Amino acid sequence: MSKVTTSVDIQATAQRIPPGIREYIDHTIEDLLASLPDPQQLSPVDRRGFIARYTAVLEGNFVYWMTSAYLSVKSEEAHQIIDDNLREEVRDNHPGMLRRFAMAAQAVPTDTDIMAVHGPVHEVRKFVGGLCSESILPMMAFFEGFIQKFMPYLADLAIKQGSSELEYTDVHGVVDVGHTEELYRALNAEVLLAQSSPDQTKLLEGVEILRNVLETVIHSGHTEKVKVTACR
Repeated sequence: MSKVTTSVDIQATAQRIPPGIREYIDHTIEDLLASLPDPQQLSPVDRRGFIARYTAVLEGNFVYWMTSAYLSVKSEEAHQIIDDNLREEVRDNHPGMLRRFAMAAQAVPTDTDIMAVHGPVHEVRKFVGGLCSESILPMMAFFEGFIQKFMPYLADLAIKQGSSELEYTDVHGVVDVGHTEELYRALNAEVLLAQSSPDQTKLLEGVEILRNVLETVIHSGHTEKVKVTACR
């Protein structure tokens, strides 16, 4: 069972993470949310493409990226946190929830949708292959933090598509609040174990790479690639 996160837990976690990191991630999330197009201005084709690109990114990659986080961490606390996250993802069949959501909204990804996000997604796959916990954990905390706040918008798109299948958005608008906090706890554990704080560029490298993916989902445009460095 997932741990219930309290306001005290959140405050304590925020005080222990490296200065400025969480603030930067929160600001990045708010920037992405502010860039979302008005659903009223989107055509049915635009709404379908938006949901399909999101599905193409999440359905086949989230478990893989979280598994890379599990393989990269060294502290017992971080291992347990990510183990719990992965078990919930698999036990409750979250990819299946997303597939049903996309099907009901008539937005199952096509080859065109997959190719639209292929480049940025490939950069994330290369990045997580470096198995650098200090960079992957902030990236995944950013991802979970964005998803929880993005769910009402995504649900609105689906409803406008005539769908009433909202289990995916209902569940992730709630559980990802706790997941986000737990990933910050995992990052704290890794930093404490290393007994040194990595620099801000390293901590935020994965965040920037994943932001490129989300910008492509939102705008279906071309974004600047971020240079990937190995974890040493």
